Amino acid sequence: MDPEASDSCGRSRPLDNSKRAKLVEGPVGPTLARLTGPMILGILGIHAFNLVDTFFVGRLGTRELAAMSFTFPVVFMIGGMALGLGLGASAVISRAIGEGDWHKVRRLTTDSLALSSLVVAILVVVGLLTIDPVFRLLGATDEFLPLIRQYMRIWYLGAVFVVVPMVGNNAIRATGDTKTPSLIMLVAVLANGIIDPFLIFGIGPFPRLELAGAALATVIGRSITFTVALWVLGRRERMLTRQFPGVATVWKSWRSILYIGIPSGLVNVAIPVGLGFVTRFVSGYGAAAVAAFGVASRIETFALTVVGALRSVLCPFIGQNWGAGRHDRVREAVGLSNRFALAWGGLLLVVFAIWGGAVAAIFNDDPNVVANVALYLWIVPLSYGLKGVFQLATGGLSVLHRPIDAAVLTAFQIFGLYVPLGLLGSRLLGLPGVFGAASAANLVSGVAAFLWLTRVVDLRGREGAARPVQGG
Repeated sequence: MDPEASDSCGRSRPLDNSKRAKLVEGPVGPTLARLTGPMILGILGIHAFNLVDTFFVGRLGTRELAAMSFTFPVVFMIGGMALGLGLGASAVISRAIGEGDWHKVRRLTTDSLALSSLVVAILVVVGLLTIDPVFRLLGATDEFLPLIRQYMRIWYLGAVFVVVPMVGNNAIRATGDTKTPSLIMLVAVLANGIIDPFLIFGIGPFPRLELAGAALATVIGRSITFTVALWVLGRRERMLTRQFPGVATVWKSWRSILYIGIPSGLVNVAIPVGLGFVTRFVSGYGAAAVAAFGVASRIETFALTVVGALRSVLCPFIGQNWGAGRHDRVREAVGLSNRFALAWGGLLLVVFAIWGGAVAAIFNDDPNVVANVALYLWIVPLSYGLKGVFQLATGGLSVLHRPIDAAVLTAFQIFGLYVPLGLLGSRLLGLPGVFGAASAANLVSGVAAFLWLTRVVDLRGREGAARPVQGG
């Protein structure tokens, strides 16, 4: 282990004990619970960006809400690619922390941010040049394209503030710190929520920008996460360096990150791509159906925040313990997490069965939109427990250096189940058939993912039992 760490300017500083692996000791269940609490707030903050925008845009009308719903698959796809890079960074950084190699931690953190900056530059150029053809493929007509352009042009230009902080916050979480990324996100959400109505509706001296105002408010809010995340990594955690070791060394870091990041990014991208196909099916039932599908998707994502928070905690927990040789703790953590996901899914099923219609009415007063959202929240929550198990499994497989396994499972869920069943359900049963396809896909893929991850963890556990345990 390196006896010293460097700050963001490359100066040497001694490491204190707080920089050692934090997740390889202590009871597994309480540790996961303690770390998940702050993550819930952080992920709620991420989703609150979307919900706040949806709330205010919904006040503009069904046409504007439908236009914004068309942007969700693309925004989710780019966010999914960023999360894939973030997961790749978190996996290799947390493992390096578990191994006690701080020089490697600094190198991987710095190189992950450089890689995310390069990726976002490419995405911005491609995105700006393909707005019309991409959204026409999603079913958007000439009625919606001018509104979509208003939103996406600004969103693309501010994408660096969306993508890079996702990777940076994953690097912070790799240390076992879930509080700081969550606080950063909550401050950004507060800023977005305050700015949104002023820019959307033109309150006071501000111009009425409508959808463009929603995009601009999001970019401003995300810029806060960008600035603070870089400060935390560079100054407080001393995980960045300005030293350039040469192209070969940087490329070695990028390869290790991309080995997990590319399949994980494809996993995340496959979800909005599948959502794009399903949005096309739903668009055949009119603007109210598209608006309802967009609102229901946001509500679902928000409701599953707790499982998403647990997944974000489970990944660095697995990484640090794998790096330290504690495969027994990995196996215990996976079992506890799966049981929690099933219980949470059952709770959501009851909540939406009773209050689904009331929740839908918060976002829009069009009775057709409300009825379709309520229908979704009657059908799809039947599968939320196993949907959570699936999310945990794909994250765990990626950190265990089985990212291809996670990608195969996701391709099976989306393109083997959801899209074909959605097409069939639409033709046979109409809109309820599309929603039923989502539930069926979650149920089948959740069982498959559970069996797959259990097998991998058992294999890792037997390998770990054959070797001396390091640390903890």
